[in-house]
Amino acid sequence: MDLPLPAALTTSLVPDLPPLHVARPERQTVPLVFASPHSGAHYTADFLADSRLDPTALRRSEDSFVDELFAAAPGFGAPLLTATFPRVFCDVNREPWELDPGMFDGPLPAWVNSASPRVGAGLGTIARIVASGEPVYRNKLAFADAEARIRQFWQPYHAALAALIAETHASFGYCLLIDCHSMPAHPGHGVSPADFVLGDAHGTACAPRATRLVEETLGGLGYRVRRNDPYAGGYVTRHYGRPREGVHALQIEIARSLYMNEARVERAPGMQALTRDLTRLVATLAKADWSVLR
Repeated sequence: MDLPLPAALTTSLVPDLPPLHVARPERQTVPLVFASPHSGAHYTADFLADSRLDPTALRRSEDSFVDELFAAAPGFGAPLLTATFPRVFCDVNREPWELDPGMFDGPLPAWVNSASPRVGAGLGTIARIVASGEPVYRNKLAFADAEARIRQFWQPYHAALAALIAETHASFGYCLLIDCHSMPAHPGHGVSPADFVLGDAHGTACAPRATRLVEETLGGLGYRVRRNDPYAGGYVTRHYGRPREGVHALQIEIARSLYMNEARVERAPGMQALTRDLTRLVATLAKADWSVLR
């Protein structure tokens, strides 16, 4: 069953398409929330016209198809939140106002965070570059454009995520958020790269038991699993992961080589097997006794 979206969540920037989708179970029976913030693939004509890159180059910044990999979650009693807009358009795994002043045609407000390492790398809330390092835009942007994206996309996504976490915590007394991502192949990952990287902000965002159960389940399925290296968790993990308050957040990064052709942004033959294994992971998490997270 879909979550009804209030009219305020619709936006003129993406006609007829809300900025997020929530797949709910008929009844939530487990203290789990799954989220896929970077698998959105709806590119507006205006955005494509403003970009100097072709659609395929833009899409390589997506965590493509990750929402499909975890589509079984509602069948096990947990909601699944998905952003419909692409990461390169607005990145919800950043603070709301991490903006690069060099991208804009005028000065930014003093309260904008223009000095974060992510801004310096070109990957703020509004990305300056794509994953390959190429600049996204032909021309400088107006701050009003960034403000519209943040208010009409970033804020609704986080409002929905916070609501799901609050509902889950109210029902069970605790909540485990699984934030679902994918990672590209990289020469620096060595000859035996990880299939999965689990990020719990070095143990500060999630109970060790939860991280360990995910690690052991994936390892038991034959995958190479690493913790916090090179991805320890982004804004979502660090902002929502508050174990002392009964809210735990674990980021899962999945190697794209397991399930997709990165160059063409297409599903590969491994997609079916990986989906089956991640469904097993979801089933394992749904069966676990999470009362220790109180």
